[in-house]
Amino acid sequence: MYYQIKVSDHIRVPPALFGKPLEEAIIDQIKHKYDGYISKQLGIVIGVKGLDEIGEGIIIPGDGASYYHTAFTLFVFQPEQQEIVTGVIKDIADFGAFITLGPVDGMIHVSQTMNDYVSFTKEKTLQGKETNRHLKLGDVCRARIIAISYKDITNPKIGLTMRQEGLGKLDWIEEDLKMKEEA
Repeated sequence: MYYQIKVSDHIRVPPALFGKPLEEAIIDQIKHKYDGYISKQLGIVIGVKGLDEIGEGIIIPGDGASYYHTAFTLFVFQPEQQEIVTGVIKDIADFGAFITLGPVDGMIHVSQTMNDYVSFTKEKTLQGKETNRHLKLGDVCRARIIAISYKDITNPKIGLTMRQEGLGKLDWIEEDLKMKEEA
């Protein structure tokens, strides 16, 4: 899920930025510190919306930089258990598919791609034995988040499934809806 989060932090403005307008210098430093930042509490920081408040600055002896207590708003992506997400297939391997969810990628194990026996083909697709459905690079899919791991904070892992009703390649979902209407 995407959120706007208000954050309060002490932002260091080095002497090299003293010639810039204060707001501009602080925003530069916030972007430098937070763009792409990943944590279990905040999620994945996508960008800085803007400054909300700048407190009085202090200079710490021996550093030369000024520090400002600052409040600002960040745009973040926080993946949540059971959340339904839409993404594009980025890569396919014999063990599953990788799907781009915006700022992060998720992985769909081959056993979670469809309700069928699935095999990996030479053309780098996943194909169902009985349904003859196939998954290839560039397909737009809907999936449910079933696992989230921040064990490696620089590379969070998101596990997905497409085996439930209303999930899978968007074409499959439309086909299933038409079949239900006809029945």
